Amino acid sequence: MTTYQLEVIENTNKKEKPVKDQVPFGTTFTDHMYILEYETEKGWYDPKIVPYGPISLDPAAMIFHYGQTVFEGMKAYHTEDGRILLFRPEKNFERLNLSSERLSIPAIDEEQALEHLTQLIKLEKDWVPKTPGTSLYIRPYIISTDANLAVGPSQTYKYMVILSPVGSYFPGGLHPVVIHVEDKFTRAVKGGTGMAKTAGNYSSGYQAQANAKKEGNADVLWLDGVEKKYIEEVGSMNIFFKINGEVVTPELNGSILKGITRMSIIELLGTWGITVTEKRVSIDELYEAYEAGQVEEVFGTGTAAVISPVGELNWKGKKMIVNNHEIGELSQKLYDTITGIQTGKIEDTLGWTVEVK
Repeated sequence: MTTYQLEVIENTNKKEKPVKDQVPFGTTFTDHMYILEYETEKGWYDPKIVPYGPISLDPAAMIFHYGQTVFEGMKAYHTEDGRILLFRPEKNFERLNLSSERLSIPAIDEEQALEHLTQLIKLEKDWVPKTPGTSLYIRPYIISTDANLAVGPSQTYKYMVILSPVGSYFPGGLHPVVIHVEDKFTRAVKGGTGMAKTAGNYSSGYQAQANAKKEGNADVLWLDGVEKKYIEEVGSMNIFFKINGEVVTPELNGSILKGITRMSIIELLGTWGITVTEKRVSIDELYEAYEAGQVEEVFGTGTAAVISPVGELNWKGKKMIVNNHEIGELSQKLYDTITGIQTGKIEDTLGWTVEVK
């Protein structure tokens, strides 16, 4: 792969930084963004950091018509001693390429992507918020740009990175949420694109989520698309259960996203001597365990929330109340440990953080 010199065009019209926590998720963006171009004959080329702003695309650009796109999500954290840390960013770029492979998008150079990301964050270091619970959200993504209505992979692409300071995901503290078990709509099926971070996987869930919220639920628990029997994900997160002392999570089956937080929790629990069983978990099996008084904790995991405890599951008119709507001891410990490592409050003995120097 040809190496191109990174060009930096500084923004001379800097924006005013947002006030501490007063930042709705994903609505405020920094002064600069990163762009990398692709053509079949050249490969990836012309890396640039440029002022944040609109991009120009042909109305026939394939992204608008066939949704050939992938994205990632990660965060930069400000430590109390003034460092800026990334959490396992190499895993995000590895997963980006896995998603790209599924969507027939050419792979990027993962080492170069991380190097250029650190250059972008260094330029935007004053945008990394310092208030506890806040972070700089990082959104790398690739779109297909060919002006062509033929059905097939694009021959040109743009890889971009934008940055957004975000407030605390839980400004009022961690509170378990109410979840509807979805048995009508399907998130993904084995052999589809469920294991990839691609746009359609998320927008196809909007209707089910809106219906659930009308009934007082925060989100939905997705079941498999074939039998509507096996648990897959919760909202846009992976899910874990503590049942009769055992930690269980649905196994990766081709329709479940390989979460970075999921992976980290499994590895972290392993260092604590707790084995996580990855297997198919049916909703019937879960309800039977609940009836037997064995469902101790339920929590979703993902970049945005890290841990999102579940206090109630609604399934076919039946309510499963988890831990009296209170966060479980293990869920709290996992949240405190991972966020502690991310923000430098806890020593990173696992080599998960990368300092932006």
